[in-house]
Amino acid sequence: MSGLARMVIKVGTAVITEESGRVSRDRVAVLVDGIAGAREAGIDVALVSSGAIAAGVERLGLDRRPADLDTLQAVASVGQGLLMTMYADMFASRGITAGQVLLTQYDITHRQQYLNARHTLDRLFSMGVVPVVNENDTVATEEITFGDNDMLAALVASLVKADLLVLLTDTAGLHTADPRTSGEARLIEVVEKVTEEIECLGGEAGSDRALGGMSSKVQAAKAAVSTGVATIIADGREPSTIGRVIEGERPGTYFPAAGRVTSKKHWIGYATMACGTLVVDAGAVGALQERGGSLLPAGVTDVRGEFGIGDSVDIEDASGRLIARGLSNYSSTEARKVKGLRSQQVEQVLGERAEEMVHRDELVVFGPEAGGSP
Repeated sequence: MSGLARMVIKVGTAVITEESGRVSRDRVAVLVDGIAGAREAGIDVALVSSGAIAAGVERLGLDRRPADLDTLQAVASVGQGLLMTMYADMFASRGITAGQVLLTQYDITHRQQYLNARHTLDRLFSMGVVPVVNENDTVATEEITFGDNDMLAALVASLVKADLLVLLTDTAGLHTADPRTSGEARLIEVVEKVTEEIECLGGEAGSDRALGGMSSKVQAAKAAVSTGVATIIADGREPSTIGRVIEGERPGTYFPAAGRVTSKKHWIGYATMACGTLVVDAGAVGALQERGGSLLPAGVTDVRGEFGIGDSVDIEDASGRLIARGLSNYSSTEARKVKGLRSQQVEQVLGERAEEMVHRDELVVFGPEAGGSP
């Protein structure tokens, strides 16, 4: 693509494994060749790769992917080293150094860790290294949260200010119906805006080796384009896909960048985990969605959950629809005391100058078409 200087490529488990579930060296070699071609064209590339658990399952001789978290973590600890060794060796044979970057939910949701990850990735690029990124499954405290790494890839693309995110999967892109079951399914070549209708086209995972279905890829694309990163969902089993992207083509489904959200707001909207919820009235909904205002205590009708100053909170309307997400200027205890009050009343209750409940610079508003999801 014209002007392409940096991109993030995400490869799903189903793309680099055989039907047996074994990681295919041939498929990995095709992927590495494509990335090497991008490097030769002067493009920085970060690779977000699934497949560690599949590699561990194979090495341990298991007949299926484990269901419990403890075993998944153990299998990932075996597979991650195997997968990274394969990448390191294949990149080295092409004169390229690869560096492993393992991220956890903590690294993404905590602002300082998030910035530390950005600095590391930037330094790897400056050293000519291809970062190979994966979720650190071995120390996860909850079940895998990034949807087969799709959302992780979108967050990495925002982190490194990529021009393009390429989500490689085992289908040609987003279709009007499931191409595995419908002969009338038609490829959607361009998605100008991710509406509720587009989100509903996402299906479930097509393989028991993978977690992410098309739905998680559409959500990842939505997150990426909001911060100015164009996105392509394409068939990673097709050897020419990356080369076509380098040549300026748009194989699969293309999502043009919207570029409406700053990096910090992108982090607030898509990387933080809400600790509580603020329910707001219709006036506050209008102020947020139509006028770009801050959320004032007067517009809050209910406070749910426990949170501190600076914690992330969801903002919902009376029907439970997600309107926005932001960082609260009040603790949940204070918020309950001042909800529904005007500024002068807030000062009387707290004995200090009233602040916005959530300032507009520290919140992300989701449009009416979001359907309750960012």
